[in-house]
Amino acid sequence: MFVVMITLLALVVVGFVAGKLGYFGGDFGRRLSRLVINITCPALILSSAMTGQLPDRRYILPLLAVSVVTYVVLTAVAFLLPRYLTRQKQDEGIVGFALMFGNVGFMGYPVVASIFGHEAVFYAAVLNVVNTFAVFTVGTVLVTGRNEVGSERFQKKVLYSTPMIAAYLTMAIVALELDSIPAFVSQPLTMLGNITVPAALLIIGSSMSQLPLRSMLGNRTVYLTSLFRLVLLPVAVYYLTLLLGFSSFVVNINTLVIAMPVATYGTILCLKYGRDTAMITEVTFVTTLLSMLTIPLLVTLFKT
Repeated sequence: MFVVMITLLALVVVGFVAGKLGYFGGDFGRRLSRLVINITCPALILSSAMTGQLPDRRYILPLLAVSVVTYVVLTAVAFLLPRYLTRQKQDEGIVGFALMFGNVGFMGYPVVASIFGHEAVFYAAVLNVVNTFAVFTVGTVLVTGRNEVGSERFQKKVLYSTPMIAAYLTMAIVALELDSIPAFVSQPLTMLGNITVPAALLIIGSSMSQLPLRSMLGNRTVYLTSLFRLVLLPVAVYYLTLLLGFSSFVVNINTLVIAMPVATYGTILCLKYGRDTAMITEVTFVTTLLSMLTIPLLVTLFKT
């Protein structure tokens, strides 16, 4: 698990160096962000349901249910808590996004596999269906601002974007147990989806390269947000979902998935919609570093 964390962090460092050397930034960064969101990410979502392994039917609906409960709770937190964590009104939506969304698709899969085994990746993908829906609906509202002109029209449009279409198709594949997707379909999607992780992490690193070193060390808001993102919210969701009667297996995977550092989509969406990336890249950087300690501690909680 530690090796997985170091590997992903290494790609962020490469992106940082590339940004400093001028390979990243400006229009290229925005174009690559759109490529990730609209093409490689949908391929990653679809390929996650084409592993060729049938999941245990008993866990499909409970995983979807626990994910819905989790993101209902996190949505309330994302809109109510940020006003107490930052004094900057313009940062409230970014802080809310950071509180709500962990790096499920990029870091969640390898971490879940390292702890629960490769077969558990499919269950993480089931959880990621609800996360994907929330990122491109609630998440875009948080990033663009609820009162921004034209944002209402975009909310309707995003329901039919390529990531959401991929999420719908993935849900159908899971529900119908279509485990015999032809290789000429699944393999190209897998290859294309594999671009997502390194590209997204390079984008994060390049965004960090534009920050002063002092900013990358974070501030009060960044560390408070990180505390809630990595520790307090996962632990609260863990005990809440146990109290609601979900099995320990379902609760453990769900908790681990939402305990990831801040989703790289935060930076990508900020770039896409012209928002300042300073806050989101700071909190992404800090949570990525701290998660190397907090994730093993949470796993210890599961074992007790």
